[in-house]
Amino acid sequence: MVSETIIRNVATESWFDQARFIPPDAIFALTAQYIADQSPKKVNLGQGTYRDEHGNPWVLPSVRNSRKLLSQELNHEYLPIAGLADFRKEAAKLALGPELFQKQQDKLASCQSLSGTGALHLAGLLLRACKTHLPKVYIPEPTWSNHHQVFSSLGFQCESFRYYNPETKDLDIDSYYSALKLAEPNSVFIIHACAHNPTGCDPSKEQWRELARLFKERQLFPLFDAAYLGFNSGNVDIDAFAIRLFIEEMNMEAGVCLSFAKNMGLYGERVGCVLLATGTEQAAVKTQSMLEMLQRSEVSNPPAYGAKIASTILADATLREAWHDDLITMSSRIRSMRSELYDSLVSSGAPGSWEHLIRQSGMFGFLGLSPSVVQRLREQYHIYMADNSRISIAGLNKQNVDYVGKSITEL
Repeated sequence: MVSETIIRNVATESWFDQARFIPPDAIFALTAQYIADQSPKKVNLGQGTYRDEHGNPWVLPSVRNSRKLLSQELNHEYLPIAGLADFRKEAAKLALGPELFQKQQDKLASCQSLSGTGALHLAGLLLRACKTHLPKVYIPEPTWSNHHQVFSSLGFQCESFRYYNPETKDLDIDSYYSALKLAEPNSVFIIHACAHNPTGCDPSKEQWRELARLFKERQLFPLFDAAYLGFNSGNVDIDAFAIRLFIEEMNMEAGVCLSFAKNMGLYGERVGCVLLATGTEQAAVKTQSMLEMLQRSEVSNPPAYGAKIASTILADATLREAWHDDLITMSSRIRSMRSELYDSLVSSGAPGSWEHLIRQSGMFGFLGLSPSVVQRLREQYHIYMADNSRISIAGLNKQNVDYVGKSITEL
């Protein structure tokens, strides 16, 4: 009888009884809530995906043409462990510019990744493997919601530093400088290369130069999250300024995590690349071998289709020029919607100043509304945004921008 009881108890236990329940990701949960909403007036300003002037997903013309070329000779063979070689080369040239790439290429290590998230994770694995004692990872506050999760899951101690001043609604550059001065040598800092998510506040060129000087002086490692090159200003060279400053002018080692989700609209293809600018050719060879070992243990080798689309665009002069036009189309529409929302808020008498919305850049706007106001906008007006009042400007269009501005004013 006793043995039967023991067997019965064991049978009812699960290996996963100690698993913790993790709440759904806030942005994806918000999108699901928006989809379930039956209101004809609903507006989705949550998830950061580009939408055209009618609120529909937009396949870039350059991407359409790239797909046509690929369809003539597309196969489904495995890629090498490090990914598509042409894609990795073109991605590095894009981030560094052709001249710096030419000078630096023998000291570069790179690996295709599962978009920007995969690039950050792979970079974290590499940085963890290269040090006996784990360095601290410093992350701006606020930041993209997944930064802390990626690096804490790898065992890093993550430290936040104040990046944004909610009183002035602007970059808190003095706090940034202070964090660099106080950090231990060899600490890692996550840097938004441009279009800071969620605030849209980027350092000026002069501030970037002072930041780079402090990084070098304090022997800190810069890890760039470059998810918006070209998408922010419409010009890749402008958006890559900080990356090239650190690597070329300051002659520093650095990591660059690239994503082609936003700037090519390849959201579902998960096209990314992690790039390491090392100090010597020998270091690059060893780093490359480490990246490939880590990639093999994680995903074996990355998916091919999206990388082939991106590589074809970047390597073909005609397609690349067409892509540059697409970048201007997207960035210009976003700037236009930012201005129209500002005009609607001001003309409808929304309390307070909204100049910060015009100062910001990139896909997102950081409104500065309280969580309770955000909740009321969702419940009463069917306007969906992140709880911290970050909005995707790309979700605005001629049909809804004034409705959003007036709804905020009425609250």
